[in-house]
Amino acid sequence: MTIARHLATIDLLRSRPFPSESIRSDVGISAPGYHTAELSMSEEFWEDRSDMEIVGEQYEAEREALAVLLGQRWGQPQVFSMGSVLARSVEGEERIPEPWDMLSASVPDVHVWRVDDQWVVLGVSKWDTELPYQLLAVVTEIDPP
Repeated sequence: MTIARHLATIDLLRSRPFPSESIRSDVGISAPGYHTAELSMSEEFWEDRSDMEIVGEQYEAEREALAVLLGQRWGQPQVFSMGSVLARSVEGEERIPEPWDMLSASVPDVHVWRVDDQWVVLGVSKWDTELPYQLLAVVTEIDPP
């Protein structure tokens, strides 16, 4: 089951130590203070964009289903827009730490839980019209900006 695999990946990220330098892992990118995972990814939309909206809705629904299960573990998530973080980044603010700067570039809003001394983050990424949707999970010790 896909949701079970997503939960297992998030649990794996929570158990891993953070590396001293940025590396590609088996599920995404790990760097000092955070791990990312590409839980699922759609097809690209170079040739046919007719079902792009439906695919986006499916990815949002998948995130919501996963958020319900994580909410049973850790309570209701905080949900917030990444728009202000993106605006600060575009304006040249240099204090926006990763992974938050990266998330703000492609994820409009995130679901966030504070678990022990880590933040667990879910978002649906879309970098550009032709590019795929991605369901992302992030585990980080870095506080949101």
